Order: sequence, then C-alpha cells, then structure tokens
Amino acid sequence: MPMGIYRTLSEAQKADIASRILLEDNHIIVFNKLPGEIVQGDKTGDEPLSETLKAYIAGRDSKPGQVFMGVPHRLDRPVGGVVLFAKTSKALERLNRMLREGGVHKTYWALTAGEPPKAEDTLTDYLVRNEAQNKSYVSAGGKEARLHYRLIQRTERYFLLEIELFTGRHHQIRCQLAHMGCHIKGDLKYGARRSNPDGSISLLARRIQFIHPVSKAEVDVTAPVPSSWKGVQG
Repeated sequence: MPMGIYRTLSEAQKADIASRILLEDNHIIVFNKLPGEIVQGDKTGDEPLSETLKAYIAGRDSKPGQVFMGVPHRLDRPVGGVVLFAKTSKALERLNRMLREGGVHKTYWALTAGEPPKAEDTLTDYLVRNEAQNKSYVSAGGKEARLHYRLIQRTERYFLLEIELFTGRHHQIRCQLAHMGCHIKGDLKYGARRSNPDGSISLLARRIQFIHPVSKAEVDVTAPVPSSWKGVQG
C-alpha cells in the first residue's frame, strides 16, 4: 500500500479520539461513540468511525500501510455509547461468532418521557421493518423482538430505564419502548414531542461485557453518561 493513504487528523481531533478510547489492545478497541457519528460507511458519504480510527492509528503508530478496522456491530446514528471494533481479522471473526451466539452482553440506558406500567418487565413484540421509512413497526406478522427493562431512576421530568436485549431487531429498543408508551427523549421518529438540541436521542449503549476473543480475559467496559442527561446519576 502507498504511504499516506489516510488523512492527517488535527491535534484537536487526535486528542478527542484518544479521550474516547475506553479500552484498546492489539486486537480490539472499545470506543465511546457520540450521537451523530456513524460506525460504518453509509449512503450519506460521511466519514465513519471505522475510517477515523484507521487514520488515528496510522498516525499515532506511524503505520505506513493499511490499517485493519473490523466492525462486528453498529449503533444507530443518533445513539451514543460503547461500540466495539476489531483490529485484527482473527478478532473480528471470533467476535462475529460470539455476537451470533449471544456471547457479547450489551446493556442500554434510555431516558423516557412516560413512566413504564411496571418497574421491571420483559417485553415480547413482533416487528416489521419499513425500509423506505427506515422505521420499525409492531405487527403480528413481524419477527419476534424481546427485551428486558428495569426502572432504575427518576429525574424531575424523565424516567431512566436499563435495558437488556434478547434479540437484535432494527430500532428494537426505540420501537418497543414507544409501543409501551415510553417514548425515548428526543426520538421524534418514534413519537417524542420534541427533539434534543444536538439531534441525539436519549438512548445510550451503556455497557459491554464479553470474553476477549484472543486473550480469553473478561472484558467489562462502561460508557460515561452524557452531560446533557440532566439529573442522571452515573
């Protein structure tokens, strides 16, 4: 590969990326994604985090050739929090298998405008994805979607739910919570009354737990609570 295949990041960009690496070794990076960033390239043409991280590592480590950055899973654009990248093909292959087999445990936090009917419950719905609208709907003919939620805190105006997914459907948390009457703060697409100033929705990939694909050590990483989540203890 030719020299200089990645763009040069500014010092401010380098400092920002470094501050959001939650864990890194030779095989993986766990990164704190901000709302508005995309994990992998899409039709918008905006630079994804996978490419930004390649540029960062190429510069930091003085790599003359191509940098490997595998994407085993994604987060919706308006969602922030922990996202996992693979720095080697070996790690990517094993992480993909772990994700398929349920070996990666992810916990989400959501601020909702409505109070859930129960303090804790498992929701089972059937979801259909509308590709044209990029939106999911609850429908009897859809695919099964299951999650468990727990009310863990109340703020002055909102309710903080902790969520565990048992399936990985398109916009699953957003759709199921809205169907329950608990619209996520800022999520206009799923019925929130107003947007958040920064265009985010108040859904956070809070924690990720798995066995390291190479070293076999336990990995347990938590993302910080956004400063915009007023009154949330984290």
